[in-house]
Amino acid sequence: MPSYHNQDLVKSHLMYAVREEVEVLKEQIKELIERNSQLEQENNLLKTLASPEQLAQFQAQVQSGSPSAPTQPPGTGAQQSTPPTQPAPQSSGPSA
Repeated sequence: MPSYHNQDLVKSHLMYAVREEVEVLKEQIKELIERNSQLEQENNLLKTLASPEQLAQFQAQVQSGSPSAPTQPPGTGAQQSTPPTQPAPQSSGPSA
């Protein structure tokens, strides 16, 4: 008889641990869905701000499997938010 009690205790403990893990995973899924939504919005914004040349270059990178642009530094995404009429010459002045 005590053996059955121990099995019930172990089963109960395992069920509690599984439920706890499920809750953690549900929270992670929720956070990932929110992050995915943010990234999709950012992607759409960047697509609208990118010039046709930038989009063509990106498409070429995607097709070649290259993860980053060899001709542009990784930080150029932030410069896309500047109006196209200003090539941002001020940013090169202080860094020189």
